[in-house]
Amino acid sequence: MSIDAKAFRQALGQFATGIAVVTGRDREGRPIGVTVNAFSSVSLDPPLVLFCLGRESASHPALVEGERFAVNVLARDQQGLSDRFAGKAADKFLGLDVDGGLGEVPLLRGCLARIECRREATHPGGDHDILVGRVERLAVNEGAGEPLLYFRGDYRHLGPTL
Repeated sequence: MSIDAKAFRQALGQFATGIAVVTGRDREGRPIGVTVNAFSSVSLDPPLVLFCLGRESASHPALVEGERFAVNVLARDQQGLSDRFAGKAADKFLGLDVDGGLGEVPLLRGCLARIECRREATHPGGDHDILVGRVERLAVNEGAGEPLLYFRGDYRHLGPTL
């Protein structure tokens, strides 16, 4: 049975997701980053997370080969960062103030959470790879507000609580 790509995309768009920027360093030590919305916890013991990365992404080689990466969970007011790291700019970090994480992986400021990982495994998944990371350090920013969300092909925000 063949699944229509447009219908598949529309069905998956019904699942609201958070947005994160995964950062790392390439072989030459330059900072790299990419916006993702396929991110999940895997295990509490040991602490493992995963994200899915398209093989066509410019950041793919560095993240698949790199030892470390960080997941920067974006706050509602960080849509500009999501757009920046989803784009194809040569230097996505130009003009950004970042903090240095483990292995000098760049950490974005103002995020809801920053999760620093050592790459544990990489698994093929169709036109993507699934990268699993062992969490080595994390920080939660309670004052960062609400999450930046993606639903039905657009940015969204939380409504009133029930």
